Amino acid sequence: MSDAVSKKFILAINPGSTSTKIAVYENLEPLFVQNIAHHKKDLEKFKNINEQYEYRKKTILKTVADKKFDIESLSAVVARGGLMKPIEGGVYSINQRMIDDLIAGVSGKHASNLAAVIAYGISWDLDLPSYVVDPPVIDEFTPLAKLTGMPEIKRRSMLHALNIRAVARRESEKMAKNLEESNFIVAHLGGGVSIAAIERGKIIDGTNALYEGPLTPERAGALPTGDLMDMIFSGKYKTKEELYARLVGKSGFNAYLNTNSAKEVGELYAQGNPTAKLVFEGMAYQVAKFIAEMAAVLKGNVDAIIITGGMAFSKNLTDLISERISFISKVILHPGEDEMRALAEGCLRVLNGAETPKTYL
Repeated sequence: MSDAVSKKFILAINPGSTSTKIAVYENLEPLFVQNIAHHKKDLEKFKNINEQYEYRKKTILKTVADKKFDIESLSAVVARGGLMKPIEGGVYSINQRMIDDLIAGVSGKHASNLAAVIAYGISWDLDLPSYVVDPPVIDEFTPLAKLTGMPEIKRRSMLHALNIRAVARRESEKMAKNLEESNFIVAHLGGGVSIAAIERGKIIDGTNALYEGPLTPERAGALPTGDLMDMIFSGKYKTKEELYARLVGKSGFNAYLNTNSAKEVGELYAQGNPTAKLVFEGMAYQVAKFIAEMAAVLKGNVDAIIITGGMAFSKNLTDLISERISFISKVILHPGEDEMRALAEGCLRVLNGAETPKTYL
């Protein structure tokens, strides 16, 4: 096969609340990666996320044109999956049912819901395929993992699935194994923290990145239920939204040190600040504890423990975690996250016939 035939050009789209990250790949080589910042005054014109569709789509197309890339050369468009209904992991073809669910916000409203909608619109105009890869609503939990002490409440899967599965797949390949043959524990450490048990390629259990697991730079993590009830009925928080903002945004490092910067807290820790020492070591302690919990889920059959995400750049933090859990299995560091590359990898697997895209039903 000639190089011209084998080349695949992929546009990847990943919207955030105030920006849209895009990249164009030639196979897995990035031709460019661009974070498009959206001015507050531009976004204020819209009542909700869905109304931003045309604005963000036009901005993406203009950016691609400004980069002197011929959009007609694209092979496919791939998007970060949004909050659609729970599905198993993998690459999915974007279809109208998915679009309808994302617009309706069946699992919540978030800027990422626009990703597939925009990708579908661009691919429709160009008569190209479009996909999402490992959206955050992946649900491969076992019935035991979902069980709580109250039948009306079940544990939900909500984690950094895209990066978690991407780093696990890369480590499997290094071991000359398929992901479906591998067992990993992956700890994604960022503003939110996800700790997942992967058994034969499926995320069978994990901490909910919003409401469970360890404290994070800005989230409370798991809390004593009784004390949380007292807080709810204390009268201090007038609305559900106020309490949510306290738990997911104004907790963790933010609550103790008035910053959600893990870098700043790490520097204070190195300087001997006693509060920073408590919360920095406390987070490492809690991360290690939840990793050990996932080791129990996998019955100790763990090929490796992978620590990833932005905070994995901190040697002090990863050393504190590793010294508590290295008895379980070898610890591998994958600092940072590369969601754009993970999107391109999933799309390329489909374009090269290595993976069959799933249908969203």
